Amino acid sequence: MQRVRLRYTKRGRLRFTSHRDFQRAFERALRRAEVPMAYSAGFTPHPKVSYANAAPTGTASEAEYLEIALVERRDPEELRASLDASLPPGLDVVDAVEARTTDFAELLNASHWELRLDGVDPAEADRAVGAFLAQEAVEVRRQTKKGLRAFDTRGAVVSLTALEPQEARQRQIGGSDGPDPTLCAILRLVVRHHTPAVRPDDVLSGLRATADLAPPVPAAVTRLAQGPLDEETGTVNDPFAPDRDAVLAASPTAAGQQAAAAPGITG
Repeated sequence: MQRVRLRYTKRGRLRFTSHRDFQRAFERALRRAEVPMAYSAGFTPHPKVSYANAAPTGTASEAEYLEIALVERRDPEELRASLDASLPPGLDVVDAVEARTTDFAELLNASHWELRLDGVDPAEADRAVGAFLAQEAVEVRRQTKKGLRAFDTRGAVVSLTALEPQEARQRQIGGSDGPDPTLCAILRLVVRHHTPAVRPDDVLSGLRATADLAPPVPAAVTRLAQGPLDEETGTVNDPFAPDRDAVLAASPTAAGQQAAAAPGITG
């Protein structure tokens, strides 16, 4: 059985699709692409697809991940292209790798987010970021499946920065829904995946609590990356890197190069 890991996106209006909506669309794409899926046992077999840490509904993302199991081997890139062509624009399969390592979900321990705040002065956003980061703890409350929960947002935040005004203007895409389209603040956020999970809207609640930052319209949120956190640099790395390294190490070309590089033994 072959396992393939895929990275896909949620862009444009497709960011409003729920995780269940995507599951249905992806299973249809598997059938259209005639992917030789492995199925679970039992009276109601279903394709073996594992989803990892999906973004909330309404949030755009460049880094969503899943894993599928196949009964026949397929080239990961050809499989990616076939599935991408079978999904609507906005739900794009952008990367694929053969799974050679275990515990993939454990690698997804941090996310890098971009928060676009239309109608907010970048200088005001920068002041709010400074006030938030100066706190040892910022408690917010959110309704969860287990009821109203209170948790610390500050402890999960690795870094939070406001782009410079000129850079924020350059990052603006399209028009603004806010009362003042000339104003747009953009925040960059790296957050650890704690339990309960701290989401970008929780950090916005923390900014409102600590610095009274209240955007006039809902923030446009995009996940830029998801993967293992480099504690020294605070960056989020590629979770496919261990699989790529394992595939490269196992390739005949790599084996031949290693043999050629090994010192000879003369008698």
